[in-house]
Amino acid sequence: MTLPTPSTPSMPEALDVEQAHSRLDGLTVIDVRTPGEYASGHLPGALNIPLDHIRRALPELRRAAARGGLLIVCASGARSRRACALLAGQGVSAATLTGGTEAWAAAGHELSRPLACETRASWSMERQVRLTAGVLVLLGLVLGLVVHPAFQILSAGIAGGLVFSALTDTCGMAVLLAKLPHNRPRPAGLDAALAALRDR
Repeated sequence: MTLPTPSTPSMPEALDVEQAHSRLDGLTVIDVRTPGEYASGHLPGALNIPLDHIRRALPELRRAAARGGLLIVCASGARSRRACALLAGQGVSAATLTGGTEAWAAAGHELSRPLACETRASWSMERQVRLTAGVLVLLGLVLGLVVHPAFQILSAGIAGGLVFSALTDTCGMAVLLAKLPHNRPRPAGLDAALAALRDR
């Protein structure tokens, strides 16, 4: 079976790990996770343009898509699907990696990591969300017992938010956490990624 060429409109909306691995040299890979997540391990050659900076990178991404296949990657596939939908709305064809970097690593493929001196250790966004949700639920329960029962509403609100997140495959808490300084790209880092994208 012959796969469509990356530049054709018939490019699949999603590539599985083995399809992406076999075509990696011909794809421009964009990792839309936070800089900390990207530094923890990314597909070889991937450039880091966080999801909330995709619009800023539209001209470069449009040119990259015209030159060849554009593969958008995140941890598990949810953010990359949102990025692909945003790009499709702007007339830019891109595919997402099914299962994201987690599936890539689980299949035994290499992840690139910057030198330790160039980056600081960071938790994945999923781990940050779990910690934040757990702390807020615990805080609501403790304050509800010690200060006033109304504080238990905080725990109920977080539980409701987690259910909504699972049902809609979105995460408002992750969006908020991505805006914290340790999750934000340094201007020089984003500019370097855009310049590398222009030079390809």
